[in-house]
Amino acid sequence: MSTSPLFWILALALVAATLAWLVVPLLRRASAADDPADESLVTAVFRDHRRQIDADYAAGTITPAERETALSELTRRFGQELAQAGSADEIKVGERSRWIAALVLVACVPVVSGVMYVALGSPAALSPSATAPRDPIAGDPQILAMVEQLANRLNANPEDGEGWAMLGRSYRALGRPELSAQAYAEAAKRLPPNAAVYTDWAEAIALGQDRSLAGQPTELLDRALAIDPDNAKALALAGAAAAERNDAATAIRHWTRLKTVLPPDSPLIAEVDRRLATVGAAAAPPASATTPAPAATVTGPSVAGRVSLDPKLAKNVAPGDTVFIFARDPDGSRMPLAVMRVAASELPRTFVLTDAMAMSPAATISKATKVVVEARISKSGDAKAQPGDLSGTSSPVAPGARDVAVTIDQVVP
Repeated sequence: MSTSPLFWILALALVAATLAWLVVPLLRRASAADDPADESLVTAVFRDHRRQIDADYAAGTITPAERETALSELTRRFGQELAQAGSADEIKVGERSRWIAALVLVACVPVVSGVMYVALGSPAALSPSATAPRDPIAGDPQILAMVEQLANRLNANPEDGEGWAMLGRSYRALGRPELSAQAYAEAAKRLPPNAAVYTDWAEAIALGQDRSLAGQPTELLDRALAIDPDNAKALALAGAAAAERNDAATAIRHWTRLKTVLPPDSPLIAEVDRRLATVGAAAAPPASATTPAPAATVTGPSVAGRVSLDPKLAKNVAPGDTVFIFARDPDGSRMPLAVMRVAASELPRTFVLTDAMAMSPAATISKATKVVVEARISKSGDAKAQPGDLSGTSSPVAPGARDVAVTIDQVVP
């Protein structure tokens, strides 16, 4: 979906939510004299939180069910805030007057919103080529006042765990990671074990320590994954934490699992693939032009050997081309049991393929009785074979083989 239709869908949803907040209390005889400043604060914070939830969903870090739950909770909580924002002096309205007022709101709010956007907004910003506007939230005095009001209310009523979690998200949006971490800590004390809270808490602490996930953030991510092993955000951050401490096997395990829980069309998959390839290449031993990987380093569920290029095809290869080296079951599906990526300039190249490089925990070298190793030079850098790519395949070997020879000598038709 392009940016413009998505914007209008979200705008219509926000208008509908605003109308619901205004009209339903009116028809339920619960109308109060609204304070325009307080109402605008509530609406502004709602808009920010709604945008964050939709951004997380679009990025694939939350599931549709998690998105609906978050939106329901957001609507309920800010509905309460909006109801509290009105004046304490309630006014009585007749049945007919309330219906007339409701109809006027339904008719006028969408029109006024549209006119105000055209007059005061930036329609040109809807173009994908437009420069992204600066985020006004962190410096908006109304937003700051609303968050401060929420903080004061929680200090007066500290047992509201959901409120502390919302305050943590608010402080994160304002660029205050230390206060965000403190709020999430309060939320964790009062809520049942919650993977999302632990993950957001870990992220807030990391932002406060120069984006490093070492120490407490890693511990919190482990707790989050113990509760929900398929939490996408926790898997992504846990993989980053492992990569930060040079634990390639753990990083590959987390990011491989992340690929299985992300939606198939998630834009994050390409980035996960890139990180997997980078970590996998770093985990392999240094290239050697003459000697395969030492036998002492290759045991158990792994295969090792050397990939070389047929000199007759050398003219078809550029140094920046990508080489994919992967093992698969010759009698099973073509899904790789392990994969690594290197540059064509590194050929000839020794390799070690292990279970840690698997794309799925259900399909690994250790679960196969025999494997073949393939190497393919991709001109496009795409993992999917394309006409004009160069490839080569080994003979079938048993897991644990250490002298597998692969010669790239074929052109993909």
